[in-house]
Amino acid sequence: MEEKQQQLFSILRDMGQVIVAYSGGTDSAYLAWAANRALGEKSVAITADSASIPESHKRDAIDFARQFGIRHEMIPTHEFENPDYLKNDANRCFHCKDELFERLEEVGKARGIEHIVYGVNMDDLGDYRPGQNAARMHQVSAPLVAATDASLRCVFPPMIPKLPPM
Repeated sequence: MEEKQQQLFSILRDMGQVIVAYSGGTDSAYLAWAANRALGEKSVAITADSASIPESHKRDAIDFARQFGIRHEMIPTHEFENPDYLKNDANRCFHCKDELFERLEEVGKARGIEHIVYGVNMDDLGDYRPGQNAARMHQVSAPLVAATDASLRCVFPPMIPKLPPM
């Protein structure tokens, strides 16, 4: 597993600077931790401040970032203003991620940060996840896919009890 983690660090270092789409769930928490280890202040984990995310999840994300010294910010998202999101159909996740990635792109442009990354991993690729389509549309990278071949629960076990389920 150490080899895969080093591969992830290398992928992140090659990006130079990153914004991590950080929900506070296991995969994005691991990615935020890894980006912080690989890039330090050249990485920032950003969480959507949205009514669609329970306050307890936001607190967990903040606490984890603070515990591990991860640069972290919250930004408002406005998916509830999108009638397609409000339909609450099978593509709801697409509209939520599309809104998040649009906001993260704005932050990246304002700060000169080209790369946005998110915590999808190999285990997620076989599932129906419309948010992955939004990631492709916005050219958001998935470094965990390139660096791992199994669930991150195997790679990053010391943190798992402290992380909320996704």
